[in-house]
Amino acid sequence: MVDDASPAARPWTPDRVLVTPAALGFAHGAAMVERAAALGASVVRMSGDRLSGVPGSYRDAKRTLAVVVASPSRRRPQPIPPSADWRFDLAEGCPAHCQYCYLAGSLAGPPIVRAYANLPEILAELPPLLGQGMITSRSEARRNEGTTFECSCYTDPLAIEPITGSLAETIRVFGAWDAPVQLRFTTKFDAVAPLLGLPHRRRTRIRFSLNADGAARFEGGAPRMPRRLAALRAVAMAGYPVGITVAPILPLPDWEQDYDRLLAAVAEALDGVPDPDLSAELITHRFTDKSKAVLDGWYPGSKLPMDEAARTRKLTRFGTGKWVLPRDEMAAMRGALTGSLARRLPGARLLYWT
Repeated sequence: MVDDASPAARPWTPDRVLVTPAALGFAHGAAMVERAAALGASVVRMSGDRLSGVPGSYRDAKRTLAVVVASPSRRRPQPIPPSADWRFDLAEGCPAHCQYCYLAGSLAGPPIVRAYANLPEILAELPPLLGQGMITSRSEARRNEGTTFECSCYTDPLAIEPITGSLAETIRVFGAWDAPVQLRFTTKFDAVAPLLGLPHRRRTRIRFSLNADGAARFEGGAPRMPRRLAALRAVAMAGYPVGITVAPILPLPDWEQDYDRLLAAVAEALDGVPDPDLSAELITHRFTDKSKAVLDGWYPGSKLPMDEAARTRKLTRFGTGKWVLPRDEMAAMRGALTGSLARRLPGARLLYWT
């Protein structure tokens, strides 16, 4: 499954870039604009720091990048259980076309990508949080990870890295941070070559979002599974701690065999890698009324199973409702996937099932 003759996914290049004056005041922001222009994007300089001319259609929005400055509230790290102690954002929005998109209903407005120019200010918020947090900082099971910082909650940072350069710089900062810390991010993309030689000092865990063949057809605009697995092997061989995020787990026909084959392919990809330090996160599919309405507008005619009659409504910690798999189905899938994980990847640490 790792060998694949299919063409690599073309790196994402926006049709146009909207940039604010404040963003151009940061060297990091100016460099983003230069790289985007070199790739052929049309650059539109805003007269003020409020974005205007944002396209309303899904298609045009997905081809637009805004280079902006993260406000003080947006650059303030937030708790992000069960993944990590803290979340901080390098960007918001993603160029992929996943029909189950987790950002639908979470980010307001058209789905453009907003990349933050004030990276030094964002990273300066992190050191005071050393030793703080409720997930790894105070967990006996995960204390070896140190204080953990997640940077892919609202974006896929590798997908936009050829333009932003933010991920490589953040990996360098964590590599130079002489403290028990870990940067974490998840990606569906495979353009890892620029990351392989960075001085990461094993303080960045790169996790790949993977899915069984039946569910992968809902992931448009992202490299196929064999290319993600090849990238997983490449970063593991470069000494990065790695992880797999199997999500969203869907009860499609033959799901048990399909997910077992996926985990067998992961084992094949990591065969011979010394000390891969592999973690696993297993996440079942869920949606809210709001996200379903957004997704129906983005992907009319999608076959993604989102029938409320086949789900159970559950309240989130914020008091809002979400539709999850029924308890019996959830238990059956959990037993099958955790059993397959233990059999195929006995050295993997299962961080959580949700």
